[in-house]
Amino acid sequence: MATEPTYCYHCRMHHPRDEMRLIVTKTGKRWRCIRSIEATQQGPEAREAYGRQVSEINKAESKSRAQRMNNLLQEK
Repeated sequence: MATEPTYCYHCRMHHPRDEMRLIVTKTGKRWRCIRSIEATQQGPEAREAYGRQVSEINKAESKSRAQRMNNLLQEK
């Protein structure tokens, strides 16, 4: 199986393809990581903890991206 990075629509991160599953949704087929699938099946507390963890990662990436853009703009 290929290990090329594939985007997970649930956690919005790239994972190796062998850590992903192709899920059929209302809008078509989408890739979702096994970690997010397992987290949502463990109950509300685990699902909420996983969601908070993913949100923190996304916030950190967004803040880093904004900082880089700010630095680039200041250099000009």
